Amino acid sequence: MLRFKNLGSGSTGNATVVEARDGGRPSRLLIDCGLGPRTLATRLGLAGLDMADIDAIFVTHEHSDHIGSACKIALRHRIPLWMSHGTHQAIGAPDLGDLLHIARDGQPVDLGALQFRPFTVPHDAREPLQLRLSDGAACLGVLTDLGHATPHVLQQLAGCRAMLLECNHDPDLLAASPYPYFLKRRVGGALGHLANPLAAGIATALAAQGLQQIVAAHLSRQNNRPELALAALSGAEGCGGLALGVADPVTGTDWIDV
Repeated sequence: MLRFKNLGSGSTGNATVVEARDGGRPSRLLIDCGLGPRTLATRLGLAGLDMADIDAIFVTHEHSDHIGSACKIALRHRIPLWMSHGTHQAIGAPDLGDLLHIARDGQPVDLGALQFRPFTVPHDAREPLQLRLSDGAACLGVLTDLGHATPHVLQQLAGCRAMLLECNHDPDLLAASPYPYFLKRRVGGALGHLANPLAAGIATALAAQGLQQIVAAHLSRQNNRPELALAALSGAEGCGGLALGVADPVTGTDWIDV
């Protein structure tokens, strides 16, 4: 059985727990750790978990809303920490001892009942990675923080049953926002964040390959609205029958079975 729970998604901090069971002890991966230690502990508690239940942490890239307290928590609780070499260099190459594990594009990692496979994405970070996860029966895609979907990205996510998918901004709201011009260009650029129409295009491509459920994530508070993201996804070609939801910036989601 494969399931996930987002603990918070957006510029204030990102974290998602993915759990797989094969009849024995569950295997759990924390994807990103952009929340402070106390906040993370509280939100894990609401999910029925504590830090001792986390088998590993995976950091997608070095931006503070994703890496946050990852190193501190890994060291404090002796939890293996996965990230790319580029991410490790971007944060100053801290000495994490044997807790540090370097993740590479296309190289699968077995974590008990859970397997995850990182893949590169186009984003303005040193070596950003996103994930495909599986319990051997079903697959989950986690795709946030990228400016557009390359053929490589779509290939890595083919056949996923569920996705946590970035729907960062509505192009019209971004254009009308008080953001300075350089920031609008960065957010809306090819190495920035996914606009609702681009997320809808990804949904269309993957719906034809077995995708059944999408949770919209990493919505900008200033430049998007849940109803706009959901409208874009539900209106995308081939996506009318998908189960849709939105990850709240603070409360995240309930546990979702894949």
